[in-house]
Amino acid sequence: MLIAVLADIHANRQAFSACLDDARAAGALRFALLGDYVGYGADPEWSVETVMHLAGDGAVAVLGNHDNAVADAHETMNVEAKVSLEWTRGELGKPARDFLARLPLTATDDDRLYVHAEASHPKTWTYVTSTVEAARSIVATPAHVTFCGHVHRPAVYSLSAAAKMTAFTPVTGVPIPLLPGRRWLLVAGSVGQPRDGNPAAAWLMLDTDRHQITFCRTPYDVDAAAAAIRSKGLPVWLAERLYRGV
Repeated sequence: MLIAVLADIHANRQAFSACLDDARAAGALRFALLGDYVGYGADPEWSVETVMHLAGDGAVAVLGNHDNAVADAHETMNVEAKVSLEWTRGELGKPARDFLARLPLTATDDDRLYVHAEASHPKTWTYVTSTVEAARSIVATPAHVTFCGHVHRPAVYSLSAAAKMTAFTPVTGVPIPLLPGRRWLLVAGSVGQPRDGNPAAAWLMLDTDRHQITFCRTPYDVDAAAAAIRSKGLPVWLAERLYRGV
């Protein structure tokens, strides 16, 4: 089975739609959604409604820090995120708010664990940016493969039976075998706000039959996404960064 894994959508309707279309065209039969459906972008209500629909069709969906901040005003955020979230709170209806409030911090499926940030303490929202955080996350769960987002940059980490960590940046479109002798942590990148210098939306495809994953990039209408941000009166910088993938 092919499972598309998407993280950090950030209310970017154009990017989310393009990724869903790409994944379905490639044969994805299920979706796993790793949080941060809102924040920064111009279409939070549509994004959450889409996640709700996917979850109703069997998709895995977990909570992100921006989703949590909708109800928790004490969530730590930078200035741009705070401005965006104040606006987002006024955009979301009760069904969307209730859905976000019910989302779990983690979800398991077969030998896989899904989490927004780091698995040992999910609600501290720790960024996995080194082998230290990756190892802590891997050993916190018996899962063979852990999927996370939060960092907005694709990455691959693995732990050998001899406790040796490896890390590398994946090449788009090149399958990576999930060898059974290692345990894996895969950072999906961001659909709605990539930060690796590539403006194309990032996601990954898991092939459970072949036991491999492939990191994917999907170009989308950045002009339309940026125009939507400007039209809602959100900070202009949130629109401009989409062009640079930062």
